[in-house]
Amino acid sequence: MSTEPETTEEAGPGTPDTPRAEREGTAPEAAPADAGGSVADTGGAGSTTGPGDAEKADGSQSTDDSENADGSASTEDSKSADGSTNTEDSKSADGPTNTEDSESAEGAAADGGAGAGGLSEAAAELAAQRIERERIERRKAERAAPVQSGTKLSGKAADLLAAVRAVESGEKPTAAVFADPTPAPRRPAPEPVRPPQPVPATVAAGVPAPETVAAVREVLGEGGAPDTLAPQVAAALGEGAGDTLRADPWRLLQVGGVRPEQADGFARALLGAECGPDDERRGRAVTAWLLEQAAVAGHTALELPALITALGRQGVPDPDAAVQSALAEGEALLFQDALDEPGAPAPRQEGAEDGELERPVRVLVGLERYALAEESLADGLARLVNSLSEDAEQAWQALASGVSGGAAEVGRAVAGHALVLHTGGEAARAEPAALLGAARAAGLRAFAACHTPDGGRRLAALLGEGGEPAERSVGTVAGLLSGAEGPGRDADGALNLDLLIVSDAPQLDLESAAMLVESLPDGARLVLGGDPGVLWSAGPGRVFADLLAARACPQIASRVPDPGPLGELLSGVGIGELNQVEAPGKEIVIVPVRDPGEAVHRTVQLVADSVPRAIGVPAEQTVVITPGHGGAAGTRALNTALKERLNPGPGRFGGFDPGDRVVYSPAPGRSVPGVVVRADADGLHLTCAGAAVVVPRERVESQVRLGWAVTAHQAVGTRWPAVVVVLPGDAAQTLTRPWVYTAFGRAERHLSVVHGVDQALPKAVAEIPARPRTTRLGALLRPQIPAAG
Repeated sequence: MSTEPETTEEAGPGTPDTPRAEREGTAPEAAPADAGGSVADTGGAGSTTGPGDAEKADGSQSTDDSENADGSASTEDSKSADGSTNTEDSKSADGPTNTEDSESAEGAAADGGAGAGGLSEAAAELAAQRIERERIERRKAERAAPVQSGTKLSGKAADLLAAVRAVESGEKPTAAVFADPTPAPRRPAPEPVRPPQPVPATVAAGVPAPETVAAVREVLGEGGAPDTLAPQVAAALGEGAGDTLRADPWRLLQVGGVRPEQADGFARALLGAECGPDDERRGRAVTAWLLEQAAVAGHTALELPALITALGRQGVPDPDAAVQSALAEGEALLFQDALDEPGAPAPRQEGAEDGELERPVRVLVGLERYALAEESLADGLARLVNSLSEDAEQAWQALASGVSGGAAEVGRAVAGHALVLHTGGEAARAEPAALLGAARAAGLRAFAACHTPDGGRRLAALLGEGGEPAERSVGTVAGLLSGAEGPGRDADGALNLDLLIVSDAPQLDLESAAMLVESLPDGARLVLGGDPGVLWSAGPGRVFADLLAARACPQIASRVPDPGPLGELLSGVGIGELNQVEAPGKEIVIVPVRDPGEAVHRTVQLVADSVPRAIGVPAEQTVVITPGHGGAAGTRALNTALKERLNPGPGRFGGFDPGDRVVYSPAPGRSVPGVVVRADADGLHLTCAGAAVVVPRERVESQVRLGWAVTAHQAVGTRWPAVVVVLPGDAAQTLTRPWVYTAFGRAERHLSVVHGVDQALPKAVAEIPARPRTTRLGALLRPQIPAAG
């Protein structure tokens, strides 16, 4: 690797003398601008620094100061119940502390804003969400009736479900819990999703009635909480929200950004002497809050001992009683997942007949929303496997013979299996792309869905497709689910597809994966592809990793490496080695720094001067990636400095000016790079991935951020000609191998590493893999797919 390109600028403005306060209401720390002089060649990326205010595991952004329920703490700016801004560091469910400043998943509106066609994109997402909500309501209604083993699921999953229901109802599980069930009937097809229609301005879906908001505002005032929370509380609690909140003040925790100590203060103001830490209502609410925090950290459930420990840390006197109360009220669900340990003899169940054995189980507690999605995904995958028709195998084999190399291997696997996993880096995307082209040439209904519009553009380029995105055989997962992209749906609500290829599958969150699989018709083939080394999904779950671990379907590993010095560097990081790589064309440059202030100064210098002059990549095609939003070298400080240098202005449009680079987050876990065009009465006008987007004024603060500097979670799925990765010393504890792999892998031609963490970088690459997530998908798949396949 080479050192930084020569520069004529010795001491540029690292950060402005008087930094402009961020939209969040806090001004970033000013970074000194005294860093200059020559740069020594370190010979490799040997150390790293990172901001102490780091991005959450799910990539979403949060406005509250809370520690993740999986054990990692996050330090975030939050509004307290009395309206003041607090910066707190609170305990999580278990384990080590991790300081983070993350954006809340709740902060981004779920409807996605307005697209080029007015409100069509918002309406499309609302339509898809409405179908999912109706399906969940049907499942809730079915759960209210007695559940008999084997009537909903097949194999051991049905027996486990019956056992769980028995435990929840207080009954003793029957001796036949692990008996063979009857075959599972086919679930009725979901209601078809019609083409998206514009939402009339007079109809505001999901907006609470004004009288409900007024009633909530009155209760909030009595409890000393800011009345600005009224719309959120009314939306969360529904009709009669005022009475509900008055009867149970701790329901305030259902609003994103509110913490237990803030809800406690609100409850004391309302209840007076009746308020106490042993209140059953508080125990239920804190239990649900901890499970929500766990979901933000990527877990779909928590093991019961971890949840009990977390409740104790939150001051709940009787954690066991709190969990039982939450289960009784339906605010959480209990699961007993069988642990199949090969070679381990199962102990005999007490009181059981001869030959009846007790299975080792793992007791979990989770929210119904994610439990239903995880069960739905497992059911849908089993249905796909079971519905595979052998009559079409010969045609698929003929199709596979028409392609070569890795694409032929994938094609042969698809010929005989409904579900196929494909792993590999950026260059490996050519293999499923070739299969997609061959399938469409053969007259099959085939489509590929990527995580971001940029991923779709790159895949379309491999197919030689141009024109508008709607005309391509490639789109995004969000566009396919909403109906804005793809082949549409049939009368039964299923996608008109014979083959669906999902690139960037590691970024598939649980709920999106469940909706995709449920939307596929019987007999369709599903290929999930992606790089297993990158960061997991922003939302709960680790779908791709769980499927790889389950080994329930063919797994095709591409043998095509990414080329050049950047490809060689990534290959080493992927196996835990940070190698020194020869970069004669300055493809990789190491810039050592002493402190965060110098890191900000050198980053601005690289983006504005060195990289454009020495590498030939203009500033608008260069992105800065840093571990977190806060801190002296987080995204806020870096964006402030970069805006001052590249596009200075007063920020007259809600903190933005025309020409500003931004990140638009239409929904939790989705980040799209864009540029500000103008603002008017309709809102802030952006250009994102070639499409015009209008963000309503009330959503600008929560959905739009400056975007010269982003986090790795915001950058995943997108690539730029040049990338500057900033590793300040205060982020050393946040680094992991997947983070480094993801950040370095965003560069196409050039990577500069602003390095200030000494040996923390090689240690993270060698010793710190992905942080674990607690999920149930593997346990749900074991009884179904192997038996079916």
